[in-house]
Amino acid sequence: MLKEFYPYEYARNVFAIDYKKLAQMGYTGLIFDVDNTLVHHGDDSTPKVDSFFAWLHKLGFKTILLSDNEKSRVERFNKNIRTQYICDAGKPDPKGFLKAVELLGEPKDKVVCIGDQIVTDIKGANNAGLASILVHFIRLPGEKHIGKRRYIEYFVMWTWKHRRKYRHRLGDILRSGK
Repeated sequence: MLKEFYPYEYARNVFAIDYKKLAQMGYTGLIFDVDNTLVHHGDDSTPKVDSFFAWLHKLGFKTILLSDNEKSRVERFNKNIRTQYICDAGKPDPKGFLKAVELLGEPKDKVVCIGDQIVTDIKGANNAGLASILVHFIRLPGEKHIGKRRYIEYFVMWTWKHRRKYRHRLGDILRSGK
């Protein structure tokens, strides 16, 4: 029952993933959540995130942002990145994920979804038949409140860690030393 919430892999953040290895494995498309995955909730993109996307595109990846945020928020974030996006996605409904795959123009088995929420990003990607990577959500220093849903996620991840067949389904895709 919990398997629909299990990510293929878990990474500390988006920068801890070895994208060169993903490319070597044949992955060509990346779907990213925005808030608490790439930046803290509501923040604009940063120069680090902007250059990260430029580097991903140089590696040959096609990227798309998939967000439940409204258009003005996603456009503001995407100002310097200039990638495709879908706003008001209705996650975890698989329709938004499948639309993202269609816009990428890549087969589902060549696309990875990366997000910070099990209930929306991971469940939606898994139900759409996509590989998924959960990243730890971004918090501001000293931020204490995390919400009830995060405690549920801690429980799900505790069970995931004890179910070996669901762990590391993408292989060794974490950057060493990061």
